[in-house]
Amino acid sequence: MDFMKKSAEFDLIGLGEVMLRLSPPDKEKISQSEVFEKNCGGSEFNVTSGAANLGIRAAVVTKLPKNKLGHYIARRIRHGTVSDDYVVWDYSENKRLGIYYYESGVYPRKSAVVYDRAAASVCSLDISEIPEDIYGKARIFHFSSISLALGKTLRATTLAVMKKMKENGVAISFDVNYRATLWSEEEAREVITGILPLVDILFVSEETSRRMMGKTGTLDEIMKSYVEEYGCKLVATTRREVVSPTKHNFGSRIYYNGEFFEEPHYMGIEVIDRVGSGDAYVAGVLYGLLTGNDVARAMSYGNALSAIKNTVSGDMSISSIDEVDSVIASHRATGKQDEMVR
Repeated sequence: MDFMKKSAEFDLIGLGEVMLRLSPPDKEKISQSEVFEKNCGGSEFNVTSGAANLGIRAAVVTKLPKNKLGHYIARRIRHGTVSDDYVVWDYSENKRLGIYYYESGVYPRKSAVVYDRAAASVCSLDISEIPEDIYGKARIFHFSSISLALGKTLRATTLAVMKKMKENGVAISFDVNYRATLWSEEEAREVITGILPLVDILFVSEETSRRMMGKTGTLDEIMKSYVEEYGCKLVATTRREVVSPTKHNFGSRIYYNGEFFEEPHYMGIEVIDRVGSGDAYVAGVLYGLLTGNDVARAMSYGNALSAIKNTVSGDMSISSIDEVDSVIASHRATGKQDEMVR
């Protein structure tokens, strides 16, 4: 990819909130359960960790409370094979870790999320707390609109980091990842359209393009418009069909250099936990772009990693490159296949 550096200390650096996740076991309801399973997650961390597990070197920029919960998240960051070199610690009296509760649905009951993230430590992350040496150390810098929606301080910091990265020749990856519970469509559209001219790799769903971004026309016309209007280099759109909370079909479409890329969908995915599957797609695509000059290959990694992530609990993708390659080979194969890997 001619818009990316050939090498750097880190292949990928992400910036965003890492949260504590609490989930009732065995698909119980939040109002019913007496215990919660503890995990962690956050869009940008899910991306960096998913890509790092495939074999690239990644780091995450975030801010954590200097207490036992913060130390738990820091340990999980390292466990996810992501560098914690740029974790900032919050020593203030008001330090706190954002929390979200996830209730897994079964048809006809939908999955549900309850957030408790107001005034989390990451919201106070200031540009002055981030070392100056970071800006030339990445090939790709990744963030999502979630980091833009959590408050004016974090938004200003994220945008400042993005601009400094761009000035140092780092490719910018942005996942629109719109969350209506965090900000209005009008505010999001104004902020996002303002930064798109700096974005090289854009991830945006068709629904978000049509509703929040106000795009019209065919999907192909919409994807082309981000290149023609803003100068984005590559545009990726996921295509998920939710048959039920526990059965999905999934694929994607990518537009790059005047050409569209697509492959047959993964059909009938048996969903254990869909949270983080969109981040896994981003991780797979970025891994593919960082390790080769083949967009079709990058798309295949994204589709496969997302499909696999749906089948495991927790926010994070924990697949190895061998597992992903095996799933891709099976997806492309015809005829009888082995039931078990042994």
